[in-house]
Amino acid sequence: MCDKHRAYFLRRLKEWKDAIIEESRATMAQLQVDCLREPDLADRASSETDWAIELRTRDRQRKLIAKIECAIRRLYEGEYGYCEVTGEPISLARLEARPVATMTLEAQERHERIEKVSRDD
Repeated sequence: MCDKHRAYFLRRLKEWKDAIIEESRATMAQLQVDCLREPDLADRASSETDWAIELRTRDRQRKLIAKIECAIRRLYEGEYGYCEVTGEPISLARLEARPVATMTLEAQERHERIEKVSRDD
């Protein structure tokens, strides 16, 4: 991976992280403004369900931020773009689709097959 690619992925990862943080701030602001005291029980249940889904989404994004930070750290250490299992380069197409990828497509598929087999037992 050349310097141009590293700079591109660093910029992309940082922008992605910033977008997630901004969305989280907007959600928190909206939570503080909105009132969940709907007069109708059905409306209240619907609002609470919507907020539960939103908060679950934010929790998933919080975990994604950790993966993004790890990818940024790997970029600075020169490990980004290499499979953590095989040491082979991860294709640029895979990194474009999933910038936080830590394994080549083949290694990821192998990992998921093993995980599925052990889960089925």
